[in-house]
Parts: sequence; structure tokens; C-alpha cells
Amino acid sequence: MSRIGRRPIELPAGVLVAISHGRVQVNGPLGELSQVVPTRMQIEKSDEEIVVKRPTERGEDRALHGLTRTLIANMVEGVTKGFEKHLEIQGVGYRAQLKGTDLELAVGYSHAITVKPRPGISFDVPTPTQIVVKGIDKQMVGQTAAEIRKVRPPEPYKGKGIRYVGEQVRRKVGKRA
Repeated sequence: MSRIGRRPIELPAGVLVAISHGRVQVNGPLGELSQVVPTRMQIEKSDEEIVVKRPTERGEDRALHGLTRTLIANMVEGVTKGFEKHLEIQGVGYRAQLKGTDLELAVGYSHAITVKPRPGISFDVPTPTQIVVKGIDKQMVGQTAAEIRKVRPPEPYKGKGIRYVGEQVRRKVGKRA
């Protein structure tokens, strides 16, 4: 049986979960999330935990078992703690700043790039070379961070660009005389 799928999801205090046919809705202190889940999976809710069970041992059901459990667990964690992605900018003159809620990037182009936050996403710029993407939806936080990184991905010769904190960029040797 799936190791991930059979683990129960603990419900912290203040989190309400509504389960209807094919949809799970989670309310918490930070907001509300809703997710369509496979209808074949049986989702059982008790007082403090949620358990996901699969109907058969077929390969498709086994794959959806762990996925369904993880989607629900991410929603519960999102409405209680939230999610963050940290990015760093490397390069001479490269910087980021907030203009209202928008993120403005100066990363070597002739003009500044403005990134507008999606609904439920906020940006934080602790220093001009660091960006923090925050939100309650894990998928949306990751997608927004990936789109910011795509503006100027790290290049392999000098390592300049936008990268995730802790990301290792493989460096190449430049021209040899």
C-alpha cells in the first residue's frame, strides 16, 4: 500500500474541511482553498484527522491515492502556515523592488520588468537582491516563483540571473586563449 496515501492528515484547531462528491474545501486562519479530487478515492473525516482510501489495487488508483492525500495535506498546511519561495538575484546592477504590490525587476534589460501578483500571492523584498513569494496555494506560489525566475534564468558562464535560494548552477569554462 502507498506509504504516503495511508498516512492520516492531522487537522489543526481552527481548520474546517468540507467534503462533497469530487471536491474538498478547506477553511483556515489564512484563507480558503478548494480542490477537485478524483471521485474514486474515499475521503473519510473524523474529528482531528482525514484518511484517504483507495477502492482497488489497480495502478491508476494507487497513483491517485498518494496524489489525493498530498493535495489535501497541502491545502491544510496552506491555510494554517502558508507557503514561501525564496529567490536570489546575482549580477552587477541586478535588483528588485516593490512598486505598490507589483514587483519591479532590473536585470540587465534596457527596461524594468514588472511582475503583477496573482490573486492570493504577495511579494516581499527584504534586500534588493532577495525576493520572497508568499501565498496559501502551494501550486500558485511555485508557478509564480518559476515565472519570476524565467525573466532572467541563471546563465552558466558567470552565474548571473535569478535563482532559487540554494540552487546550484553548473558553471562552464569560458573561452581559452
